Amino acid sequence: MSTIYLIRHGETPQSEPRRFVGQRDLPLTEHGREQISRLSDALVPYCIDKVVCSPLSRCVESAGILCTRFGGVPDVLPNLREIFLGEWEGLTVDEVRDRFPGCYEARGMNLAGFRPQGGESFVDLLNRAWPSFETIVNGPYDRVAVVAHSGVNRIILCRILDIPLGNLLRLEQHYGCLNVIHHDKVGFQVGSINSCLFFG
Repeated sequence: MSTIYLIRHGETPQSEPRRFVGQRDLPLTEHGREQISRLSDALVPYCIDKVVCSPLSRCVESAGILCTRFGGVPDVLPNLREIFLGEWEGLTVDEVRDRFPGCYEARGMNLAGFRPQGGESFVDLLNRAWPSFETIVNGPYDRVAVVAHSGVNRIILCRILDIPLGNLLRLEQHYGCLNVIHHDKVGFQVGSINSCLFFG
């Protein structure tokens, strides 16, 4: 059996009002670094064999913190980067509504399949990221930490749990959270979702 420790990167800088992030390359905050450091401590008994991450700096930095506990350097897989939101990236909801009338509402009606102008849908994201996840699962390591994003984690969990992608936002993914996924000849089993108990 292999075990995947699917992690969301630590906290990134917040803006008010909130803006669509997508593939904007934001760093971790100091609190975000602390979140991943505490998670690393909690994972020490599980002897992680390999750390894999998205190429965006918030994941690379989070993966680097994990590697200080487990050794080696992270493998960077480009297809684990967050969903690309095209011309919406960096905009607030009100700015999207002003610049692209009706599109924000259209996305709400078809969350899985809607593509923002120049961007990806969650179906596109699944088609991009899932093959990389399968490569990790079928690779040579028994215990792999995968540091990715809320969108990536959600589409992976939806695929495993047979949840329609249109319901992906029902799966919380807090900064620095841990999802535990087991895989054997029978298939996938999910041990935990969005665990943040190590922050207490």
